[in-house]
Amino acid sequence: MRALADFIMRGRAQAIFVVVGAAMVPMLFWLSAAAASLILMRRGLNDALGIIVWALLPAIGWWWFGEPRTLLVLAGTLSLALVLRVRVSWTRVLLASVPLGLMYAVVLSTLFSAPIEAMVAELQKLMPQMLEGIYQQMSAEEQASLHSLMMPVLTGLMAALLQIVTLLCLLLGRYWQAALYNPGGFASEFRAVRLPPVLALALMAVMLLGPSLGAPMAMLAPLCSVPLVFAGVALMHGLVAKGRLGRFWLVGLYVTLVLFMQFIYPLLVVLAIVDSLFDFRGRPSRNNGAGPANGEKS
Repeated sequence: MRALADFIMRGRAQAIFVVVGAAMVPMLFWLSAAAASLILMRRGLNDALGIIVWALLPAIGWWWFGEPRTLLVLAGTLSLALVLRVRVSWTRVLLASVPLGLMYAVVLSTLFSAPIEAMVAELQKLMPQMLEGIYQQMSAEEQASLHSLMMPVLTGLMAALLQIVTLLCLLLGRYWQAALYNPGGFASEFRAVRLPPVLALALMAVMLLGPSLGAPMAMLAPLCSVPLVFAGVALMHGLVAKGRLGRFWLVGLYVTLVLFMQFIYPLLVVLAIVDSLFDFRGRPSRNNGAGPANGEKS
């Protein structure tokens, strides 16, 4: 992957070839977004704009044919990359991903309401079987309330998935930037990610109370879990780097994320919240020379 990053940064023609070519292939839209974020973070918006415009052309074309992911993820990744370049703070990036995810949800609910409503209708038919015993004991009002929340929650879950993909694209772009210009910078930067207690508790409150506060807040609840999950993953990497956990814990983490996401996902949320209060990694260690991942002095 480092060779690909080196090719992207070799010149304008090579960068355009990668970001446009990847955007034209449906399953490689993430590569286009990661490459574009690398260019923006390293060269700045003014220098990268000419390349980004070319990447937008196939993304807009896919939108026209009913595939919004390419344009949404590309635009979202670039916006978060700009935040990271200006602020050099993953906490701000994770926080900015929440309103970005909300924008995703609004777009999905506005332009793709019919397919989502069809999915909700099928889920409503399966609800008595999925909640066998519990569903039958619910009153008619409780069942109606549950059904009314399904549309915003499902939309929020779909938007949260795009939010996660966007953050992963940015992580890949940042990793490339560090690999080219400051080896080791990305690792130290990501391992230090820790949400402030007030922010972590606020995100948890929206997650827990959102569904009971109406449809808009129910849509927001899944989006607020994403920063906490990324902070939880960063905590695990940080503990392994400090020698407090063995490397097999990371292997187990990613294996269980793939196989048992419904169990490990909430566990990461809880770990991030507890770490924000007690700081398991302790005080930040002294600079080991890696510095910021952008390879420039801050």
